[in-house]
Order: sequence, then structure tokens, then C-alpha cells
Amino acid sequence: MEHIFTIAALWLGSAVISAVVAYHLRVSIALIEICVGVLAAAVAGYLGKADALGSNLEWLRFLAASGAVLLTFLAGAELEPAVIRKKLKEVTVVGLVGFFAPFLVCAAIARYILDWNLQASLLCGVALSTTSMAVVYAVMLETGFNKTDFGKGILGACFINDLGTVIALGLLFAPFTYKTVIFIAVTSFVLAILPFTSRWLTRIYAHRTGAIRTKLVILVLFGLGALSLWSGSEAVLPAYLVGMVLAEFSNGDTFWIRRLRTLTVGFLTPFYFLRAGTFVSLPALVSAPVVFLLLLGGKVISKIFGLYPIIGQFRRRRDERWYYTLMMSTGLTFGTISALYGFSHNIVTQEQYSFLVAVVITSAVVPTLIAGLAFLPRHLLPKIQKQEESVPRENGLGEEG
Repeated sequence: MEHIFTIAALWLGSAVISAVVAYHLRVSIALIEICVGVLAAAVAGYLGKADALGSNLEWLRFLAASGAVLLTFLAGAELEPAVIRKKLKEVTVVGLVGFFAPFLVCAAIARYILDWNLQASLLCGVALSTTSMAVVYAVMLETGFNKTDFGKGILGACFINDLGTVIALGLLFAPFTYKTVIFIAVTSFVLAILPFTSRWLTRIYAHRTGAIRTKLVILVLFGLGALSLWSGSEAVLPAYLVGMVLAEFSNGDTFWIRRLRTLTVGFLTPFYFLRAGTFVSLPALVSAPVVFLLLLGGKVISKIFGLYPIIGQFRRRRDERWYYTLMMSTGLTFGTISALYGFSHNIVTQEQYSFLVAVVITSAVVPTLIAGLAFLPRHLLPKIQKQEESVPRENGLGEEG
């Protein structure tokens, strides 16, 4: 037990350092946690103590997986159904193009230029097709765009983009057997009754027993996650769907969702992102920078050339189009989840995984910085935001995830 507490303290100490650095650099804490994990693994490897971090300990893997599942749920729960209905055409077209353009281009680069096998190439396409809801949500909150139609449209398109990634990950890599049929049937039934069950429990028990809604959500997530793993898929896949189904319910109680967010980002997700970083091989990146540049270029350029003319159909001003496009070019959470899934299931090697995570990290930073510095559509900023300086605040997925 002493060893477990020591390892946990080491990892949470790294999480605290990451939070401080992220605050001063004004970037997503998930990004810093991955980078800290990379550095920690490099130092441990240099000292010949690679196993001292405990990245493959069963209890740590469980905490990391729980963080990924709850973070995925929160990403789905942040959706505003009214936005999807109001901007259905815009978010659908932009989201689908944002998924398919980098998926096809990056998979082709991996297969025909880098000579990866078919499975690894498809996994590459999935991992690099994502748009980071975490990064985009953080920026929307910081600027105040989350209160505008412009920002809500971007968030809706991110949702459709990431939904495509979740579906592709399941369809391409989950074996289709009788277990899959059972998983789909049970998941469909649970999703159908979940809104009614949640409202009923909230009405009767919400203010009389300890955190019953949180317990219910975690029960559903872990139960469907176990069923998903049993069927040969990944536990995060049903979590996004549960978040979507409960989005309206979640948005109706911001205090409850904030508390669940605090549990997730304050304790669980640091284990996930730090662990993801420990599997990155710096020697592999240094030895083949051309591979990294090819994949990064494939992701960002395909997003830009695919989305810019499409977004132009909905946004006429140049700064709005470029800002929208660059926000959709980011990647982080689902990119690392997809890459780690591939590495854990021996679909990609550690070297290939390292390239994918490095590209995901870079795509979370570079487009965001360029968009904010060069193309910020200031005329769309809320009036208060124009008059006051941005005040640091807790922003859930943005700051922590």
C-alpha cells in the first residue's frame, strides 16, 4: 500500500506542476500533462528507471481509463441540443468535412508514403481526424464566444467531427460478432430509458441522498464500458453517446455538471494524460522528423483546404472563416484516446504511436495560437469581453481537459 500511495503522490505532484505551468502559459492543462509525461518518461529512461513510473500498473491503468471515460462523457454532455437543431446544416457539413478530409489524407500518407500497414494507416487517419473539443471549448469560454451563435456553431461542428471519430474507431477496429450485437442492443436500450430514469431519480432523490445522479452516471458509464470491452471495442465509445443523451439534462443543472467535472479533471484525467505522455518515444521523433512533419502537414493542410471553402458558405468575413477553420484544425483529447487505443491493442507500434501523439499535441497548439493572434473576429466578441480583460476561471474541459 505504501508503494501505491508513493506512485500516486508522484503522479499527482506532476499534475500540480502541469496545472501551474498551464495557467501561466494560458494553454490546455491536458497538453501540459502529456508533455510532462513525455519528459518524465525520458528522464526515467535515461536513468535506467523506466518502470519506476508505474505506467502499466493495473490500478493506475484503471484510473487513467476512468478519466478517459468520464472526460468523453463530459464532452458529449457539453453539447447544446438547441444549437444542433438551429444550425443543423452548418454543423453537419463542417463537422463531416472536418472528419473525412484529414482521415482520408492522413491514412493515405501513412499507407502509401510511410508504408505503414493497413490497420495502422486507418488508425492514423482516425487519430488525426479529430477536432479538440477540450481546446476549442477552452478558447470559447476565454473569449466569451460560447455565448454567441458564432461560437456555438464551432462547438456544434466539433461535436459532429468527434462523433465521426468515435463511430469510425468502433466500426474499423471492433470485431463484429454476436457480442457486438448484444452490446449494441443493450446500449440502445439503456440510452432510450436513461433520460427518463435520470429525471425520475433527480425528482425524487437528488436532494435527499448523497450524489445519486453522479453514482448513476458512473454506473452506466462503467457498465456499458465493461460491455464494450467484452465485445472487443473500447470503453470510451458508449460514453460519448451517454453524454449526448444526457446533454439537455446536464445543461439544466450546471452545479451538478461542475461537480462531476471537478471530480474528473481534478483527480482522474491527470492519470490519463500523463500516462499517455509516458509512452511517447523522444528518440523515435528525433530520428525521423520527416515522418512527423508529413503527418502534421497532412492533418492541418487537409483540414484547411477542406474546411475553408465550406465555412465560406456560412461565414463571409475573412477573419471569421480563418478563425473557424483553425479552431477546427486543432486536436488533442480524442486524438490521444485513439492513438492510445491503437497502441494498447498492438495496432500501431510505440514509434508510430509517438508520431501520432506528437502531431496531436502540435495541432493543439499551433492553429490555436495563429487563430488567436492573427484572425480573432473581435467584432463578434461580447460587449463585456471587449471592455474588460479576460479573467482566469475554472472552465472544466477547457482548462483541465
